[in-house]
Amino acid sequence: MTDSTDEPKMVDERLIWSSLPVPAIIIDEDENILDMNPAAEGFMNNSAKWLRGQPIWDRLTVDAPMENSLARAREHGTLLFVNDVDVGTGNRPPLVCNLQLAPVQGKPGCMILLISPRELASRVNQSQSVKSAAKSAIGMAEMLAHEIKNPLAGITGAAQLLSMNLTNDDLELTDLIVEETRRIVKLLEQVEQFGNLSAPERKPVNLHDVLDRARRSALLGFGAHMKIIEDYDPSLPLALGDSDQLLQVVLNLIKNASEAADSSKGGTIRLHTYYEHSYSLRRADGSGQSLPLQVEVIDDGPGLPPDIRGDVFDPFVSGRENGTGLGLALVSKIISDHDGWVAVDSVPGKTRFRISLPQAPRKQKESN
Repeated sequence: MTDSTDEPKMVDERLIWSSLPVPAIIIDEDENILDMNPAAEGFMNNSAKWLRGQPIWDRLTVDAPMENSLARAREHGTLLFVNDVDVGTGNRPPLVCNLQLAPVQGKPGCMILLISPRELASRVNQSQSVKSAAKSAIGMAEMLAHEIKNPLAGITGAAQLLSMNLTNDDLELTDLIVEETRRIVKLLEQVEQFGNLSAPERKPVNLHDVLDRARRSALLGFGAHMKIIEDYDPSLPLALGDSDQLLQVVLNLIKNASEAADSSKGGTIRLHTYYEHSYSLRRADGSGQSLPLQVEVIDDGPGLPPDIRGDVFDPFVSGRENGTGLGLALVSKIISDHDGWVAVDSVPGKTRFRISLPQAPRKQKESN
């Protein structure tokens, strides 16, 4: 006789449902949301309680014709696979995902939708080669900056000496020499700062504290003409990062948005945070990194120029006259040093910079 303790124990269905690592959504015959697992709540950035009963295609955008294919799959009780499509929720830029739909057994007309966000392998590999080239360019620029600053100081001094014995008409020329050499020195100092940035001292960081410091600083200075809105997820866990360097990142992004806005009319900047369980990064060496903490800096300005939109994180690329093109390159370098990811999505009237960061390990959080 078999001992009852030897019989396999059944796992509760809800436990399996909540443990699925990918977003899963059950859709009824009218294309409304019946239920979703916690991973889907994170992906949709909303609760299942709120979304139940809402039309799925009002809450989820898929860059592919889904309705007819889904209707055929429902009618014939077959599986449907849609690969490499942009999927968005309105809360953030679209992600490239693979979709799987299957009929739900025992519930006629109902389908289960599995969303598998693709890890950013190809983009990261491409980014590594770009950063390698950028590193070489910055190294050369650092060397040139050091060599050029000394003769520039001599030129400035000579122009100031000449100005002592010149008429007012000629003073304009020496003033121009002094002004331009000082501008070049300032640029060279930024190049040196970029190259000398130390490795981050990573500790548990409250991102909302960083954002609040940046917001207050901006409103007292370069962002005084802007309206800066806080849109925070109050339950956001601590990040693993260097608070001073992350503050520099946010200040650079707010400054960019402020300078892009019409100084007479101002504009609005929204600081948005949320948790996305499914967001991860695959590196060129095959290692993976979970980046669930999301920070977005969103403005309603004119948007990035189309010709530089894909290169804004490269050194010396700028959309502004007399811009150095180092602000966003510095942002990219700092976030990369934090094992994070930064991306931008821009159209006229809405530019969104999204920073994805790792969460502080539990032991570190508890010890602090």
